[in-house]
Amino acid sequence: MRTLDRYILKQLMITFFFVVFILILIITVIDITEKMGKYVVNGLGFIEVAGYYLRFIPFIANLITPITAFIATVYTTSRLAGHTEIIAMFSSGLSFKRMLVPYLLGGLIIGVLNFYLTGWVIPKSNRAKLDFEIAYLEKTFVFSERDVHIQVGENDFMYIRSFNNNTNIGQQFTLEHIVDNQVTEKLSARQMIWDEEKEKWRLTSWKHWKLVNDVPIIDSGIEMDTAVAIDPAEFGNDYRRFDGMTLPELNEYIDTLKKRGASNVEVYEVEKYVRFTSPFTVLILMFMGVIVASKKSRGGTGFRIALGFFLSFVFILFFVLTKSIAEVGGLNPALTVWIPNVIFGGISMVMYKTIPK
Repeated sequence: MRTLDRYILKQLMITFFFVVFILILIITVIDITEKMGKYVVNGLGFIEVAGYYLRFIPFIANLITPITAFIATVYTTSRLAGHTEIIAMFSSGLSFKRMLVPYLLGGLIIGVLNFYLTGWVIPKSNRAKLDFEIAYLEKTFVFSERDVHIQVGENDFMYIRSFNNNTNIGQQFTLEHIVDNQVTEKLSARQMIWDEEKEKWRLTSWKHWKLVNDVPIIDSGIEMDTAVAIDPAEFGNDYRRFDGMTLPELNEYIDTLKKRGASNVEVYEVEKYVRFTSPFTVLILMFMGVIVASKKSRGGTGFRIALGFFLSFVFILFFVLTKSIAEVGGLNPALTVWIPNVIFGGISMVMYKTIPK
């Protein structure tokens, strides 16, 4: 690595962490101001609130990484252009492609770090953060869905008319085993009650029907314990549950939802694919940032930084729009989350063709 590469990379990384620090400071102050009333109402002390923000800050810092990397690139390159350092580089025979090398290396470092933190590290700390938000910041959750159908096994389908997530009691339970579109076994009960000690469901006023050699066998009773492959947490508050899942856990949960025929699987698929696209977003936005800021202009550094913020804002709007469409099942999540990267990557290439090299 040349001295020039180390110089640019050093300036880029210092600026990146400085931008992250400033934005996190602003976001944290705004967040504290907005939530202060809830902290007071719930009687939370300094230790509880500080513990929450120790987990909130890494989450937000990692979330805004692509945008902060872009802003840092624009600022660093604008300073180099403003001090005519880029002109000196080109005058010495350095090509624009060669100048991109330290930016590419910086983007790889930031992107890989972002992917690792998002996939494995931050979700673990997010679990305590989510518990805090559910307990003190969100409204009390009540499971209100009725006539719930869930696939709990390859050929097993469960139905409950309603479920109380405070008492963990379900009403009008039915579990059917279906083979070749034929019900071969059926278990029903008036109630299903979760036994915390045994970690099993207790059925009341139950009836069991099974087809053996085309002969139905019926049994019934007052109470029985059964190990239905579902946990009471499935009926709990799923507020941003994906934020507390590592990438392997997210993949496993998506497979479980698909087997059960759940309707909200797209939300978790979008989160999964966003984690994979984020490092590429960093590289694309940094590439665009170099192009935007590498040419010295009369507007100075301030103009380039303002332009960088504008492009960041446009990207965020486009990303939020496509993500929302994917989450409601309008488009394939795997393809939709790539649309902003593809479009802005194409814009970057057009811009690259038009700049002097």
